[in-house]
Amino acid sequence: MVYNIIEPTAKKVPIILSSPHSGTLFPDDVKKQLKPEVVSNPDDTDWFIDQLYDFAPALGITMITARYNRWVIDLNRDPNSKPLYNDGRVITGLVPTTNFNGDSLYKDETPTEQEIENRLQQYFLPYHQKVSELLNETKSQFGKALLFDAHSIRKVVPGIQEAPFPDLILGDNDETSASKALIDSAISILDSHSFNFKHNHPFKGGHITRSFGKPSENIHALQLEMAKTNYMDDSETQYHPERAEQMRLVLKSLFENLINTLS
Repeated sequence: MVYNIIEPTAKKVPIILSSPHSGTLFPDDVKKQLKPEVVSNPDDTDWFIDQLYDFAPALGITMITARYNRWVIDLNRDPNSKPLYNDGRVITGLVPTTNFNGDSLYKDETPTEQEIENRLQQYFLPYHQKVSELLNETKSQFGKALLFDAHSIRKVVPGIQEAPFPDLILGDNDETSASKALIDSAISILDSHSFNFKHNHPFKGGHITRSFGKPSENIHALQLEMAKTNYMDDSETQYHPERAEQMRLVLKSLFENLINTLS
């Protein structure tokens, strides 16, 4: 299985929480091709995001989390490797060959087109098909559904931008992937705390948000990117319980507001 499903422990609400970049596993055949230090420290991983959000099922939210690392295949990229941005930042593809700063991940040859297709079939499509299934089931039950795509990133990534990232970045593909009511509901919480908040910059949602968000069909999608220092230590290698608890309070308020808006 390429994903984990965590069912709600309270009355179900019309929200699916996706964590496509918290996976840490590498298949043996991929592991052999990657540099050993890459496998031992897959630095672009959204470390502990699944742990940070593990309160969600108690709010009635269904969670889907990836098991395999994004360096096997990136579940939040266009399957045809169409770039998400064209502003000069380092763009990692469907099967990344470098990290965000442009450093090579592979010992020698990078994956062939056939190997990329194999990974697409084995890891990428099953995750997306399951998300689609969950959203359609939710819409059938409630008449609407919200996909919330949860991410994190190092505070500073020069390959993307020189300046430190904001604490919290809400992405909705320039207000096209979700209704205005849901966007406003999220902003009212995220922009009311001491955390530095931005909307659609420098991230406006990846392939998951852009492909699943169809508000005209009552299927909405939001992406929340956050700096890892919000819930990890200053080295961005260890979970920081005190920081995480402060962030979890904000996230709980966010979801409570979204649930109220959906109802």
